[in-house]
Amino acid sequence: MDLPKIKTLIDFVGRTNVTELMVTEKSVTVRIFKTAPRTETGSNVPVKAEDDALIDRSESILPATTSATSVHAPIFGVLHRASAPGQPSFVEAGDVVEEGQALFIIEAMKVFNKIVAPRAGRITYLTEVDGGEVEANDLLAEIA
Repeated sequence: MDLPKIKTLIDFVGRTNVTELMVTEKSVTVRIFKTAPRTETGSNVPVKAEDDALIDRSESILPATTSATSVHAPIFGVLHRASAPGQPSFVEAGDVVEEGQALFIIEAMKVFNKIVAPRAGRITYLTEVDGGEVEANDLLAEIA
């Protein structure tokens, strides 16, 4: 793999929400990581959070915020809500998540891109898509 191609891959990761990219060409493998994902706008079908009676709000461990943070698909691909078939989902509506916690995996061109929480909070919206295609900028989750 030549240097201009590697620079192109680095530029691609830098300007998109892809957090990890691994490309193999002949006997050379290049793996690029980005630690802070960006969010963009989009829409999808919402999933209602669990019944309010089932969500324990007796102890607030998170600071109050005025607005939700949206998590969007950085690229087109197949969305996976679990690490492997038959495994539990990374998160469910109503779950409390930490910054950097895995939310989804998007498979694009045989590369698995981990989508992580941009901040700590409670999942107030979660897409119903699991094992299906998502477009770049589709809304995947909201964290309040």
